[in-house]
Amino acid sequence: MKVERQALTEKVSVLKSEGFDYLVKITAVDYVSHVDAIYIMRNMDKNVDEVLEVEMDPSDLWLPTIIKHHASADWYERELSEMFGIEIKGRHARRLLLEKWDGKGSPMRKNFVWGEPYPKS
Repeated sequence: MKVERQALTEKVSVLKSEGFDYLVKITAVDYVSHVDAIYIMRNMDKNVDEVLEVEMDPSDLWLPTIIKHHASADWYERELSEMFGIEIKGRHARRLLLEKWDGKGSPMRKNFVWGEPYPKS
């Protein structure tokens, strides 16, 4: 289901109150013309998943945090930030999840460019 990013935290809260209390995954897909953030939530009692998609313009990549609804979102939001360059608004911890790489930009974006080539031995 498509969700506007301004309504994301409210929709996550509603789904959690409806029994979708397990956050399976948050990821993103770069389509060049836009970037979609994908949230997968599961209702364990009914064994049903709900998928939320938030479409963003590549020049305006940000999402609100959902940590207050799902503490496990911490790792996923850090991954979105580092790998896709999506700013997560409302986060307090800014620690890196992974090590820095030799490149320019975000490695999961299609416009990612590697830095200097490694010397051949």
